[in-house]
Amino acid sequence: MHVKNYFRTWEIGAQQSRASISKGIRKMGERRNWDWYIAGQIKKTEFTLKETMSSGGAEDDIPQGERKTVTDFCYLLDKSKQLFNGLRQVLDNRYGLKRWQIGEIASKIGQLYYHYYLRTSETSYLNEAFSFYSAIRQRSYYSQVNKEDRPELVVKKLRYYARFIVVCLLLNKMDVVKDLVKELSDEIEDYTHRFNTEDQVEWNLVLQEVAAFIEADPVMVLNDDNTIVITSNRLTETGAPLLEQGMIVGQLSLADALIIGNCNNQVKFSELTVDMFRMLQALEREPMNLASQMNKPGIQESADKPTKRENPHKYLLYKPTFSQLYTFLAASFKELPANSVLLIYLSATGVFPTGRSDGEGPYDFGGVLTNSNRDIINGDAVHKRNQSHKEMHCLHPGDLYPFTRKPLFIIVDSSNSIAYKNFTNLFGQPLVCLLSPTTYPKALQDQSQRGSLFTLFLNNPLMAFLFVSGLSSMRRGLWEKCQEYLRKINRDIAQLLTHSRSIDQAFLQFFGDEFLRLLLTRFVFCSVTMRMHKAFRETRNYPESYPQLPRDETVENPHLQKNILELASILDVRNIFFENSMDDY
Repeated sequence: MHVKNYFRTWEIGAQQSRASISKGIRKMGERRNWDWYIAGQIKKTEFTLKETMSSGGAEDDIPQGERKTVTDFCYLLDKSKQLFNGLRQVLDNRYGLKRWQIGEIASKIGQLYYHYYLRTSETSYLNEAFSFYSAIRQRSYYSQVNKEDRPELVVKKLRYYARFIVVCLLLNKMDVVKDLVKELSDEIEDYTHRFNTEDQVEWNLVLQEVAAFIEADPVMVLNDDNTIVITSNRLTETGAPLLEQGMIVGQLSLADALIIGNCNNQVKFSELTVDMFRMLQALEREPMNLASQMNKPGIQESADKPTKRENPHKYLLYKPTFSQLYTFLAASFKELPANSVLLIYLSATGVFPTGRSDGEGPYDFGGVLTNSNRDIINGDAVHKRNQSHKEMHCLHPGDLYPFTRKPLFIIVDSSNSIAYKNFTNLFGQPLVCLLSPTTYPKALQDQSQRGSLFTLFLNNPLMAFLFVSGLSSMRRGLWEKCQEYLRKINRDIAQLLTHSRSIDQAFLQFFGDEFLRLLLTRFVFCSVTMRMHKAFRETRNYPESYPQLPRDETVENPHLQKNILELASILDVRNIFFENSMDDY
């Protein structure tokens, strides 16, 4: 009778929720507190219902006599959702709430889902946030705000648009983003025309930022009718090369990731730089609708088959101070489960040594600047030649030594990434650092504002390959053909890495995780491409790693070089690559 018990539990919970909501409505003296109260009640009730459904449907041996109870439960659950939708009308008519106030409640629920996504890194919650934000727009809850002579209410509407745009960007709903930007532009124009406020410049800057963010990708994929194809760079079921029989790799899994951004003049939106945005998506699986996933009949996960829906937990840190960064590092390190990996991604301005040093320790080669002080910003290179002390917010390789007590995977995209080549593994745990080129050919340097080329290779290697090949657009059919060939290249890279006799075992320890496996194969693809490209002539134009990869078996492997030339032939750009790069150095 377990199903009936769950049903009774749900019924009691629903009664308690109704009573709690009624009590909250009677205490509407403080509108702000009440709004948050309603949002919390909705969130708690919905979570309880989903937990109940999940528990009630987990067993296959439900007797036929109890199946009707399950059917009734599902019917009542849907009915309760309809009743809740009707509650909005009741609040409007009976309790004098204006439509913008109901819209604000829905907006806060959407924001709760967005923050829950940030906390859990589960992309399904982005869909839930989108559904609430979209409902506000469809039902025009904020339509009457402009008639109120209160600028603070208009600001609520503008903030709603900004939050909605962020969610749509993360879901790659670019068509919706463009519509929202146009609506936001009109709203800002009306706002600045009606009210002489101090934040006019700031809102116009928001528009400029999101417009630049949309145009950050250097290559457009086009349909036959010249409409833009929206491509997603999250991990799919066929994204990472499969582990083949005979591949001996570690069993570590990526659990936590710190994504840190502080690049001068790089396009950003809502404290999310282009590099951060791209790395964020490289560490996530394709989102699925949460409700449809839970309510799908007949789908049972095997007890011995781990789910593939989990994403690594992420901290997004935009321009953190050293103390903030170390706090998050320590917290992540403390909570890291057994047999798990912590990933640190640094996209930041380089801090170089101020002069000759007597030693060559982990603090003598500089590092990266995670937080820019006003008095020291000087382009991409930060120097303090007139001061004897080191920059406070510079993250040196030595600062990460304490965290090498557990498996650590580091990616450094900076003009001084080479500083992390001098890393030392003190504790014998798996440790790998992937390091960007410290400079790019002059023809490509002007594009740094739209994101780093190295990070683009790790996020969307085909787009990066097209960019260095001088291509700015491509038809969808050719794009898909190249993607298929790129998957073959990734499989070949995976075989070379796992069959190498001289490769450092740290690489293989990380190779069992899908996300890290994909990053490693893309890193090798990036390295081979740049070494063969005629414009990349200096060693500082090439990525490096710690420990070093065996060049003859990986980044200078003749088979991979042949693959690069074949991909270039498909795109008709073979002439910009060396035919035999080993002989042309």
